[in-house]
Amino acid sequence: MTTPISLEAMAASVPDGALIALPPDNSLPSVALAKALVRRGARGLRLLGVPVAGFAADMLIGAGCVAEIETSAVSLGEAGFAPRFSAAVRAGTLVVRDCTCPAVHTMLQAAEKGVPFMPLRGLIGSDILAHRPDWTVIANPYADQGEDPIVLLPAISPDVAIFHAAMADADGNVWLGRRRECATIAHASKRALVTVERVVEGNFLEDERLAAGTINATYVTEIAIAERGAHPVALLDEYGTDAAYVADYARMAKTEAGFAAWLEREVLGPRAAAAE
Repeated sequence: MTTPISLEAMAASVPDGALIALPPDNSLPSVALAKALVRRGARGLRLLGVPVAGFAADMLIGAGCVAEIETSAVSLGEAGFAPRFSAAVRAGTLVVRDCTCPAVHTMLQAAEKGVPFMPLRGLIGSDILAHRPDWTVIANPYADQGEDPIVLLPAISPDVAIFHAAMADADGNVWLGRRRECATIAHASKRALVTVERVVEGNFLEDERLAAGTINATYVTEIAIAERGAHPVALLDEYGTDAAYVADYARMAKTEAGFAAWLEREVLGPRAAAAE
């Protein structure tokens, strides 16, 4: 039987300086665990947005938890730019490693497959190559004739994968639905910490309706129950995006003082503790 741990214990297991893979706001982010990391006072985290970063990343950056981020974008979607990310870039307090969506997935897929690198063609001709000395352009050794350059991207294996799901079963399998990119994140990472709405009886892998959307417990390190753990982001068919909450955050987080007030109200203060 799966024994969930507490959200606080899960956050405590993430060391300062860890490389953390986060899914985008349209694919199972664990905002609850991100808030718990803020409360724990995490520092020096390195974030990997897979392939873009959103609400949770901006909050972690604003709280001073993040030293570096690698991603193709940081955005609040319809609410506009990510204000704390933008402020950190302007202040020079955050290292930003520019990437592209296909590049992020390719590097994770290399780690997932256990190979040191994978090729990707679409980067050829872009300016991003000038800013990524860790990416190598070689001549295609299988080209029939003429020049055919290809980019080699190193495998990337995050220390921790963090995401939220609707449910886990009694054997520790986690149901992702159609959000299979979270499976890639878990496969590529050294550890996977998953928050869920609930733990249910049975085994998803023995159910033909659920098996295809399930990640095996082999790849799940710990599970914690966090009801509405993706909020204010939508979770599959469980609940929708809380657009008003995100808009309020975007408004308040435009200034450092406004963000501090929001953080105290929603993450650190007594109201936040009661909600958790």
